[in-house]
Amino acid sequence: MDRLQKVIAHAGIASRRKAEELILEGKVKVNGTVVKELGVKVGPSDKIEVNEVPLEREEPVYFLLYKPRGVISSVKDDKGRKVVTDYFTEIKQRIYPVGRLDYDTSGVLLLTNDGEFANLLMHPSSEVEKVYVAKIKGIPQKEQLKKLARGIQLEDGKTAPAKVKLLSFDKKNQTAIVELTIHEGRNRQVRRMFEAIGHPVMKLKRERYGTLTLHGLNAGEAKELTPHEVKQLRVLAMKKTSK
Repeated sequence: MDRLQKVIAHAGIASRRKAEELILEGKVKVNGTVVKELGVKVGPSDKIEVNEVPLEREEPVYFLLYKPRGVISSVKDDKGRKVVTDYFTEIKQRIYPVGRLDYDTSGVLLLTNDGEFANLLMHPSSEVEKVYVAKIKGIPQKEQLKKLARGIQLEDGKTAPAKVKLLSFDKKNQTAIVELTIHEGRNRQVRRMFEAIGHPVMKLKRERYGTLTLHGLNAGEAKELTPHEVKQLRVLAMKKTSK
């Protein structure tokens, strides 16, 4: 037996908080009866409706995709471009990406049908580390890298402190490879951070998400996460909120 709001969140209908609001507003029925109290528990045989629409309960699934460049982090695209769910045509569950990677960015992307899990990872208080490797124009000076580490002022506010490492540079071609570790998830954040110090990104890849890496995968390949890997991500995401 699980709490009603948890079941709704797992189905991907809404976050747990939003599910609680739907219950309090009288928009949820269990076995034909409106439920307006939180804490009600339901089992697999109970019939749930949200806004008069029957809830289709699925077993939660969790995947890691090595997203290639030139793929949209969405379940569909009105321009007909390739989307990340195109790599999961044999999966019956209705999965969707946790956050997103830009069209031209490759690397680790999580997909799931567990709404509560996705919202936990994307919550602003979550400090799950994300490691990016960027090929940039020009060779940054130490002080520029320190600026990235301290936080950069962008149009939507200052970024949180980051970890920065210059991996290599090419004097002839005037390019450099830099590793950047952040825990935020703003739109095009890494690219904007490098642009702010005068070194635009030429190529970008997310190498790690929390404890998960691309080890053993080629671009376009995916793997299902183990229960232990899912638990590790939950623990990392909840560390900040529990302090």
